[in-house]
Amino acid sequence: MDAILELKDIIKEYPGVKALNHMNLTVRTGEVHALMGENGAGKSTLIKVISGAVRPNGGKILYEGREYEAMTPTLSRKLGIGVVYQEFNLVPELSVAENIFLGNKLTKGAVIDRKLMNRKAEELMRSFGIDMDVTVPVRTLTVAYQQLVEITKTISANVKVLIMDEPSAPLTSREITALFGIIKRLREQGTAIIYISHRMEEIFEISDRITVMRDGEYVDTCMTAETSKAELIRMMVGRSLDEQYPTVEKEIGETVLEVRNLCTPALLKNISFQVRRGEILGLAGLVGAGRTETARAIFGADPISGGEVWIHGSQVRIRSPKDAISQGLALIPEDRKKHGVMLDMTIRDNISFIAVKQISKAAVISTRKDRGMAKDFIERLQIKCPGMEQLTKNLSGGNQQKVVLAKSLAGKSEIIIFDEPTRGIDVGAKWEIYELMNRLAREGMAVIMISSEMPELLGMSDRILVMHEGEITGELSKEDASQVRILELASGIKDAGGSLKT
Repeated sequence: MDAILELKDIIKEYPGVKALNHMNLTVRTGEVHALMGENGAGKSTLIKVISGAVRPNGGKILYEGREYEAMTPTLSRKLGIGVVYQEFNLVPELSVAENIFLGNKLTKGAVIDRKLMNRKAEELMRSFGIDMDVTVPVRTLTVAYQQLVEITKTISANVKVLIMDEPSAPLTSREITALFGIIKRLREQGTAIIYISHRMEEIFEISDRITVMRDGEYVDTCMTAETSKAELIRMMVGRSLDEQYPTVEKEIGETVLEVRNLCTPALLKNISFQVRRGEILGLAGLVGAGRTETARAIFGADPISGGEVWIHGSQVRIRSPKDAISQGLALIPEDRKKHGVMLDMTIRDNISFIAVKQISKAAVISTRKDRGMAKDFIERLQIKCPGMEQLTKNLSGGNQQKVVLAKSLAGKSEIIIFDEPTRGIDVGAKWEIYELMNRLAREGMAVIMISSEMPELLGMSDRILVMHEGEITGELSKEDASQVRILELASGIKDAGGSLKT
């Protein structure tokens, strides 16, 4: 296959940071080329160079044999380069069909031909095996279906090179199968696809070749069939991760948090459990089981219709997140960008946000204490950044997660709930998050971890609670837990005592 896109010695510098340092990439016609690297490796910057959103400081771009110093968004689209970003570029109030043909409306004279537009959109969707009503507003769709609309919209422009940045993140296994069907059809048509994902199993299933980058630099390109997960991890992090889940000796103490018969109007039914000091309690279940709803109810983010919450042996009333924080509770949310950090604020401002009283005197913030607190947490959690005044939105996903954690620790939290703590985070950053969780437990904090990743639950939890349709269907010790047993309980088959659940 001939190369359709080549990047040679690409350099991109920002003040104090070299995001790309002589980076190279060659993509062939009709191949799925995976691009891998830890968060902060430079993948997003490289995508923006290809799409024209960022102008490089050096190097050259070859497209279909022609040399360019830099792309522009208009030029890249004209040449047939399309990008499906993690953040959707859809207009919520417009229909699926209108979004697909936005900027390229099909008209009959001066009037938009909606029948033709809807028919073309339906044909396009069906050609990729997607069954969807194209007349409904995009805002009514689930995140997964919005992702499929975003992909179809990009494809409709007859792209020759399609860049997909974590396209499967919001999708179920069934929808991922549909996505892979789209990719295979495009590959058969000769489209080159640059595929970015942290999910190793996807990379090995869908890609032909893999390029690994680290710290903004090119590491290597290999045939997917000729490499292994262990080798890719070694290239990505620069070292071997012999143990995927770090182990630590810790002492599990008295009960810190007890939940009794917690109910919510919509889903939760008599949720009861305890969490002890120094313990990591895993919370498992399928999508819709009520894991996140349990966390939000405990944290005061959602109203409850019954039940009690006890902390250190005393019943507490939590009606809002502010109440929860005052009781030493912290929630590290699943969507850290939307609910965890203030992206347009600095690292320093994020860390001190809920600890203002600690760094203030007579309603005046002490600059010395403010900066000292930020410096302490940046060092303690090893947040990779040029400095505390860095905008949080410019950090990698793993480092944004650390800022969320730093903010919670600054608020003197003793009970920390992690909702999908490593979603969208690369293997190296995952290891760091696991070590931080272990350290918190060792320091005597109580940790609740909600996770959809079975190996993560089994590798990190001291105990596992399993949920199904708003109820706890079983409790498993670390020794008794297995993927089969968790899936049985998550499907509502049997509780821990063996009785039938429906």
